[in-house]
Amino acid sequence: MRNRNVLRKNADPLSCAIEVAGSKLHRLSDLLGAYQRRDPAARSKLEILLLYPGVHAMIMHRVSNWFWTHHMHFIARLNSQIARHITGIEIHPGATIGRRFVMDHGMGIVIGETTVVGDDCMIYHGVTLGGTGKERTAKRHPTLEDHVLVGCGASVLGPITVHSHSRVASGAVLLHDVPEYTTVAGIPAKPVRSVKDKHQKAASSASLRVDDEDDICPDCHDKKRHLSRATHL
Repeated sequence: MRNRNVLRKNADPLSCAIEVAGSKLHRLSDLLGAYQRRDPAARSKLEILLLYPGVHAMIMHRVSNWFWTHHMHFIARLNSQIARHITGIEIHPGATIGRRFVMDHGMGIVIGETTVVGDDCMIYHGVTLGGTGKERTAKRHPTLEDHVLVGCGASVLGPITVHSHSRVASGAVLLHDVPEYTTVAGIPAKPVRSVKDKHQKAASSASLRVDDEDDICPDCHDKKRHLSRATHL
């Protein structure tokens, strides 16, 4: 380890630049792979890179966040506003976002300044990770731990924590912490399912897709039944 540090100190700028570029490209490839695994409509990494607004928003956020952490706040905000107009996704440059963060469709997503998002999270269009307007602390926005899914149109508000492998249903308004491996739904959001069996936890960890509509949207089953009856009249 000591020899490696010495070599890095003595390395020329070009070698350092190549190493950094390689690391960034690896992270980008990771992101594209995450989209490819979770979106059945994705046909290739090239298509995702060129045509997916969620990817464009994340690339521009990484740039904005670099400016923000180096105290160039105006440039950071300017870049984030450009990204907003291009992608329809608003991410404050101060937000901390982990790896392989998938924003499916993306339009209308808002992510506040003190939001923290872990690795391998996925959110859908229309999601707000925001504040309630009542906070008087430095931390005003939510934290999503690793492997969290938030359905379309949901609002996760305030300095709360959604613990790992949990899901927030479409249209939910969440104002309180969520334990791990728990699905919440409704306004205000309440637990509708909690996974405790270790085998079920393993299955839940394997996929972030919303595959149980009765949990994510409890009244969807009734709506489908009524619609089916109406079409057969």
